[in-house]
Amino acid sequence: MTSIDQLRQQHADLRARGLALDLTRGKPSPEQLDLSNALLSLPGPGDYKGADGTDLRNYGGPDGLEELRALFGELLHIPTTQLLALDAVTLPLMHGTVVNALLNGRPGGDGPWRDVPDVTFLCPVPGYDRHFTICEALGIRMIPVPFVDGGLDLETIRRLVGGNANIRGLWAVPTYANPTGYSFTEAEVKALVEMPTAAPDFTLMWDNAYAVHHLTDDELPVIDVLALAEAAGHPDRPVVFASTSKITFAGGGVGFVGGSPGTVEWLRKYSFARNIGPDKINQLRHVRFLKDAEGVRQHMRENRALLVPKFEAVLEILDARLAGAAEWTRPAGGYFISLEAGEGCATRAVALAKEAGIAVTAAGAPYPYGHDPRDSTIRIAPSFPSIDDLRAAIDGLCTCILLAQAERAAA
Repeated sequence: MTSIDQLRQQHADLRARGLALDLTRGKPSPEQLDLSNALLSLPGPGDYKGADGTDLRNYGGPDGLEELRALFGELLHIPTTQLLALDAVTLPLMHGTVVNALLNGRPGGDGPWRDVPDVTFLCPVPGYDRHFTICEALGIRMIPVPFVDGGLDLETIRRLVGGNANIRGLWAVPTYANPTGYSFTEAEVKALVEMPTAAPDFTLMWDNAYAVHHLTDDELPVIDVLALAEAAGHPDRPVVFASTSKITFAGGGVGFVGGSPGTVEWLRKYSFARNIGPDKINQLRHVRFLKDAEGVRQHMRENRALLVPKFEAVLEILDARLAGAAEWTRPAGGYFISLEAGEGCATRAVALAKEAGIAVTAAGAPYPYGHDPRDSTIRIAPSFPSIDDLRAAIDGLCTCILLAQAERAAA
């Protein structure tokens, strides 16, 4: 067993190396972005018309390019008429959906959410920090609901939404969730769309950000949440989001939002007020590049070939250095590994890593208000660094975690 003095010396050695390594965000690596470089020359001179002959250089087409909506609708199990292709990413669409609900209410609701005292969202945790940022920025109270035995705490969710009409939404990343990599089961999805709620317009903010981001040959199918919700008698409950952000170019992609016919009409009404039409030329270049749903799947297999060695390297180092000292997920898809460093250790470990030149997402980020009650969760993003830098960063992070644990034990 390594002593605290030995760990302090190892940390001093790390600091002396002058590292500058970054594990903070799940960004595609330059090599992954290179896979989409053909987009830069598409659609090409003279290619600016949609399948119906429309000149895409002009205003109009507020729903987005039909052939792109059909392509991604097939992947997401959403009819083309129930899917909109709008902004370059989904965060503005999620923010706008919540703002519109606050100002105007949701289909089937009892009025604007701004009139609801203490409007509240449930947040399965650990979760995606940008979801929580939206709520915090808009003054929406958040209730964290920890996963139980690797699954949703449906008993707590059912009790809360059934007894409190102020609870108007729940954030969900149903496939390969950020940061755990956990995927909802069909039974869990059915429970979410079927459960009685005190609020008539309780909304599932269904962020399918990683629907096609598999890390194994066992590619999880997308669960058809809209069909399940319709069968349950709550067709308007899910609002589904997805994007090409980690498929093609993270800064130059397409964001999608969909739902029931009633939800889409509601979305269309308020999106038209802020935008006369999306970037249809960019949407056309995506159609030309990806071609069809199978083209997306093949492209993501090429991405997987670049990502898998990085995830394997992280898990190999964690197994070698932290076995018995910490716990972590082994995701079958997505972009993250969630590590439990031990109660009271995450903040200190992240600070020690920063001293050593290793940037890690802030401890507490996967929780509402940045508050992890156990101060244990650390999110690891393996995708962006080179594999050599990644190995150095994870090995250094392990030293910092072990030192934080030793300091706590000695206190």
